[in-house]
Amino acid sequence: MIVVLLPAYNEERSLPALLPKIASTLASHGVEWRVLVCNDGSQDGTSAMLARYASTMPIEVIHHKMNRGLGETARDLFERAAELCAPQDVIIRMDCDDTHEPDVMLAMLAKLEDGYDVVIASRFLPGGGQLGVDWYRAWISRAANLFMKLFFPIRDVREYSCGFRAYRAGIIQEAIRFWGNNFISLKGLGFTGTLEKLIKLKLLGARIAEVPFVLRYDQKRSRSQMILSVTTLGYLTMTVLYHWPWGGWKQAKKWFRSPGDLPPPAV
Repeated sequence: MIVVLLPAYNEERSLPALLPKIASTLASHGVEWRVLVCNDGSQDGTSAMLARYASTMPIEVIHHKMNRGLGETARDLFERAAELCAPQDVIIRMDCDDTHEPDVMLAMLAKLEDGYDVVIASRFLPGGGQLGVDWYRAWISRAANLFMKLFFPIRDVREYSCGFRAYRAGIIQEAIRFWGNNFISLKGLGFTGTLEKLIKLKLLGARIAEVPFVLRYDQKRSRSQMILSVTTLGYLTMTVLYHWPWGGWKQAKKWFRSPGDLPPPAV
């Protein structure tokens, strides 16, 4: 089974473009699938739009009565997906604003079949890129990824901040069993949870790969939810908590030999 996770906040205009593409892509793959959406306190017609599509495709919706942010939304999505999935199943998290093209999922699924646990859609591989992103945002994104590569080097990983990823369900289940509610602990610091998940899965020994991906920011219909100052603070907090000598990033990679022999979590 493939479970696609969508965090949604005021995405009434994006859903009619995105959901049919997801359905078409996964139907062509020939496996059981469903879409799991967390409607994070939307104030527009997102709820009605989801109800409309739920009559024609397998959609389950988690409702937040108020907007709680991406961290809590992602936590609820991953915890629910872990309950639904068998270890060999696949969990794919993508954005709900139609900037992530679903056909990239096919390359991600093929990479998982090669034995990887996490596959990242990367703008920084040959064949990847981004459209509709102004020079300042593009520069900030590149600088943030270089910063994370410096402090958290993972072999063959260039893309740390993109949330479009495919996961083998078993590695997510193992992470939730180990960290519990702290799998995503920095919930109030913008998009930091995207980095935090990657770091914690690597500490568990996840095998990580990338596939090329073009971010279609030119197709975005909703307002950006990223607050750069908050996310920057989150990245710095991650560095303090997890990088040697504070959090033991370098040494922890030696400690995490197997799920049965794990050190206490850093947070």
